[in-house]
Amino acid sequence: MAFIADKAVLVTGANRGIGQALVEEILSRGARRVYAGTRTAWTHADDRVTPLTLDVTDPDQVQRAVEQVESLDVLVNNAGVAAYDDLSDRDVIEWHLAVNLFGTHRMVQAFLPLLVRSGGAIVNNLSVNGLAPFPVIPAYGISKAAAFSMTQSLRALLADRGVSVHAVLTGIVDTEMSAAVDVPKASPESVARRIFDGVEKDEEDIFPDPMAETLTESWRGGAVKALERQNAVVAGAILAAQADRRK
Repeated sequence: MAFIADKAVLVTGANRGIGQALVEEILSRGARRVYAGTRTAWTHADDRVTPLTLDVTDPDQVQRAVEQVESLDVLVNNAGVAAYDDLSDRDVIEWHLAVNLFGTHRMVQAFLPLLVRSGGAIVNNLSVNGLAPFPVIPAYGISKAAAFSMTQSLRALLADRGVSVHAVLTGIVDTEMSAAVDVPKASPESVARRIFDGVEKDEEDIFPDPMAETLTESWRGGAVKALERQNAVVAGAILAAQADRRK
């Protein structure tokens, strides 16, 4: 719990589901300030919570949020959308990308100066659908796969700036988003707890529920993760050489 204690944390999509559970978990771990980003007006009884009107697709709202946040140690990109589709409507694909990929990217870029200053962490709530899509929500899988790839790149690009980057690869969680799926589901509270346990342990990829957890060993010891690590080493050497040339 020491990682969160006395820290400032921002959570997007904070008023329901996993986001709401994340806010409560952060408070229970002794955070100094929780910035709770929601698209609609929202309040919380704990005076450590500062609500932010924040649609991650709206550049003006993101900028206003930056102006309201004095300091930041952890950015949790939790806001997301999911809808059933069959890939026949490009607008649906673009909507998923606008929120799940570009919204996350916008938040990272906007708050990166504060995170570099604090030596903080970025936590992107993604999905196992980013590894293997669920074919009845393919646009969601596309957006989460893209966001996972972005997360992996950010991890390497920000390593020398002191910012850690964590991917949360959730399975089925008992939220409004998965209401139509009739399978065993993890509670948002247990997922929130496991997410911050993973951040505490500096896990790069966090599998926070029983369904996702079955992938942990094969993923961490697999060829794809090994290639990511190898690419990060090569990228680090390239970035170091570029920095030397600029001197």
